[in-house]
Amino acid sequence: MEEPAAHNGSAAGAAPGAAPGTPARPPATPEGMALAYGSLVLMALLPIFFGALRSVSCAKSKNSSEMPETITSRDAARFPIVASCTLLGLYLFFKIFSQEYINLLLSMYFFVLGILALSHTISPMMNRFFPANFPNKQYQLLFTQGSGESKEEIVNYEFDTKDLVCLALSSVVGVWYLLRKHWIANNLFGLAFSLNGVELLHLNNVSTGCILLGGLFIYDVFWVFGTNVMVTVAKSFEAPIKLVFPQDLLEKGLDADNFAMLGLGDIVIPGIFIALLLRFDISLKKNTHTYFYTSFVAYIFGLGLTIFIMHIFKHAQPALLYLVPACIGFPLLVALAKGEVTEMFSYESSAEILPHTPRLTHFPTVSGSPASLADSMQQKLSCPRRRRQQSPSAM
Repeated sequence: MEEPAAHNGSAAGAAPGAAPGTPARPPATPEGMALAYGSLVLMALLPIFFGALRSVSCAKSKNSSEMPETITSRDAARFPIVASCTLLGLYLFFKIFSQEYINLLLSMYFFVLGILALSHTISPMMNRFFPANFPNKQYQLLFTQGSGESKEEIVNYEFDTKDLVCLALSSVVGVWYLLRKHWIANNLFGLAFSLNGVELLHLNNVSTGCILLGGLFIYDVFWVFGTNVMVTVAKSFEAPIKLVFPQDLLEKGLDADNFAMLGLGDIVIPGIFIALLLRFDISLKKNTHTYFYTSFVAYIFGLGLTIFIMHIFKHAQPALLYLVPACIGFPLLVALAKGEVTEMFSYESSAEILPHTPRLTHFPTVSGSPASLADSMQQKLSCPRRRRQQSPSAM
């Protein structure tokens, strides 16, 4: 995950500190720290909650081009290895090449991707604000290859005027981020990436979720406690790969610069597991969402414990060290108490709701950089689709 803060070298909520060679910052006030940590927890919960709800609507889509990508057990087992290789590759990249030029390229990349992700995120909400007589024209972007019988569609993207308005609004945020790198613009992109990740990346069953979270549990502990690779990459990487909130906001206002942070991976990875449990709840047809709410509360507990331990020991903490046992353990205890362990582990999301879901062949990496997550979402956001009436997701 991206726990080590780019500004003060701490994990999942930052302890005060300064980068080598810079003046030491004054310690954050208790009020400022409470505001920063509380805001980070709230920002982490929003994309998980709403992303899980939207994942249900996404899963029920009848259009194959709008179906989410499914992470299988094989993908989950390989994930920590690929994540480690990516993290180490980024570390070597920053050691060999100029950090300034690398971050310039990354800024342009995330500028484009962030606009697409944010536009997709706000589109359902913005549809409520358009008047009934809004002149909504339909458009189609079509690219083909060859001619005659061998003619093949490469891109067939249908959109309307409302989509263009959402894209324009997102572009304003993108220019703001590109020019100022302001923490609010960073968070808007980070929230959009997280919500899209939870919505569009689906685990096919609980066993796969346990494999994925278990592997990343080991990965997270090793790269945070065992080496300085993750901290170095996080300090060098200038991109909206984390949510940040200033601890000195009360003193400096919007120009504050002493940030607490939380990596996007600490939101997306547990989030897709929580979304799976919501779909499992719905499959039980009991009109309850016991496992969803249990795992949601477990996430709050695990994240709160991470911040508490980090604050006590003043050391970067791998958030998944606390989130994984909580998010898996709490729902499992509930299943044991209700006698539904067999049902939980036999549930197949892709078989019940997504009979034709494509297998995920390239899965995201959220260590050091969410570049692979970005690639996956970019392909999803730019894939051919047919317009369908969207409404706010509901359970």
